[in-house]
Parts: sequence; structure tokens; C-alpha cells
Amino acid sequence: MGGRTIGGGLAALTLAWIAVPAVAKDAEEAPALTREAVEGAVLAQAGDKGEAGKTEASKGSAAKRPVPALIKAQVLLDRARFSPGAIDGRDGDNLRGALAAFAAANGLKSGGALEADLADKLQATSADPVLTAYTLSEADVAGPFVDRIPPKMEDQADLEALGYTSAREMLAERFHMSPDLLTALNPGADFAKAGTVLQVAAVAPLDTSKPKSDAATKEKSAEAKDVTRIEVDKTSRNVRSFDKAGRLVAYYPASIGSEEKPAPSGKAKVEGVAFVPTYTYNPKYEFAGVKAKTKFTIPPGPNNPVGIVWIDLSIPSYGIHGTPEPEKVGKTESHGCIRLTNWDARDLATHVARGAEVVFKDE
Repeated sequence: MGGRTIGGGLAALTLAWIAVPAVAKDAEEAPALTREAVEGAVLAQAGDKGEAGKTEASKGSAAKRPVPALIKAQVLLDRARFSPGAIDGRDGDNLRGALAAFAAANGLKSGGALEADLADKLQATSADPVLTAYTLSEADVAGPFVDRIPPKMEDQADLEALGYTSAREMLAERFHMSPDLLTALNPGADFAKAGTVLQVAAVAPLDTSKPKSDAATKEKSAEAKDVTRIEVDKTSRNVRSFDKAGRLVAYYPASIGSEEKPAPSGKAKVEGVAFVPTYTYNPKYEFAGVKAKTKFTIPPGPNNPVGIVWIDLSIPSYGIHGTPEPEKVGKTESHGCIRLTNWDARDLATHVARGAEVVFKDE
């Protein structure tokens, strides 16, 4: 899912951090959310001081609408493995954090604003379109889907699987998007009908299955495991991965711990990775709202409490994992562990080597 650097021949595109006109005060005045608008959007810095990094879309009622320029920036960051979380076309801490991390990895200074040099560097990671057409297949609409995910963990244990609740939810997560953005890009689309053509983010689609176990796949997987160190920043709420040369190779927004069960401090090691895991609740965790006095196990699936991946740490009961609610990552607390979007957890899991050092940063 890493971005590729294009040398020369780039389309003449001056990036600008422009979103919607300052006079836009309602939905009718905001730009139409079409593929052409997204592909042709320009990104511009809002200023050198004070207001730098703030888009006009982050002010007033227009902030509720996805902005073509921000969709483009988020897709480019996602491809470069500097995740903005769920691609939603909106300004926010996850987007700004990804921009700052991308800037640092490329020797640039940024507090989360998209200055001209950072914009040029981001655009140079890929010349491909940021949206692509996807046709719903019979398998997409067939499911099986879960009617409803019970809010109580004890009730979730009674389900056969913690699958998606709809094709819309499944497709949004497959293409790293918020369901609202998927709908906004495809007004009136029938997500339950095979043959429907949708506009989706042009990113590496999420694979929710277990990796193949054949020799060729294992060898390729071993070659991809370039991450030897992970930093978990408890204050800034993000996870950063580094290769053996100490280079920052990926950034992910994260939900980290809570007052009820804070994340640990110090250092740990990666013990192993489980794809499509079950989740076993132990009463000693004493989670708020869980009344069970005996252990119970919740079946696997993307809506499992730990999502589709569990990266086991050497600290008992702690891990880095996915989530059933990707849009809340970086914005809410967790039950002590480190929660990423399912696609980010999968990306980290496929690159991290067993024994990799995990450092918890408190400041």
C-alpha cells in the first residue's frame, strides 16, 4: 500500500489548500462532490501564520460536507502509508497528524498545514487518479450480513460471526472510507444491487481474510516484514513504525487506553500476529458495562471488538488491533490497548517482524 515516487512528467497541478468559498453558508453553495471535482481539486496553504492549516471548510456549516480537496489529500496520504484514518473529506486532527508525520519523514517542517513544498512532495508520491470506478458483484451484495451488532459484549458472543451489517458498511471499509463519504460520492446508488457502479477511493482494498499459507506467500510475507520498531505516542494518539535503518515508514492514528484501563508505559516486544481473531473477555478486565462473571468468547469478523487483526505484545492482555468503528479511531478511548482502523492494523501486521520493539511514549 506504499506510495511510489514519480520522477518527472507530473501533471501540471499546483496544489492549494482551497476547499469551499468563504461565502458558502449552506449545502447549495458548496462545490458539487463529483469525480471531476475531486480529481481537479487544488490544495493551498491557508496562510503562513495563525490560520495556517485551517481550511475554509473547517469554519461554519460547510464543515459538515466532504470537501473534494481534502478527499484528494487523504487518499494520497493513505497510499503513502501515512494514514488519515477513515477518508471522509473533512479537516481534523487525524488529517493534520498525518500531514505532519509525512512532512517529518520527508525532511520538511509542518505543524499539520499543507504548505507548498509539502503539497508538492505529497503529489509526487502518485500520479494515479484518486478515485476509481468499482462495480458491485453478486458476492458483494450476497453477504452474509448481520442484522444488528448488539451493543453489549455478552450478547455479541451469541452471534455466529461479527460480520458487516450491510454492503455499504463493507464497501466503505474496503476502500478506507467513511460510509457517509461513500454515499455522498454516489448519490442515489443502490448498494444492494449487483452491477451498480460506484466511485470509491483508489487505495489498496482491505482484505479481511487470513493470509494464504502456501510457501510462496509465506516467503513474500517474510520479505515484507521491514518494521523492527513501533512507537506508540499516548499524548498525540498515533502509532509510528520504523525500519531497521530507523526510517519512519508508516503512521497511523490510534485510540490508546482510557482512565478505566490506561495503556502501559515503557517498552514491549511483538510476540506474534493473529488474523481474523476471536476475542475472549476475562472478568478481571472489569470493563464498564460488562456484568459477566465468567469468561466468554466473541466470534471473529470485522465488527469483533478487536477487528480483523490482533498484534500480540509481551505485556499480558495488551495488543495493537483493529476496530469495529474506524471513524472513531483517534477520537475516543480504548480498553487499554492500541486501536487502529482495520486496514491500518492489517497494514502494520503484514509489515511488523516478530520481536519488534514497541515503545510507549508518555510525552
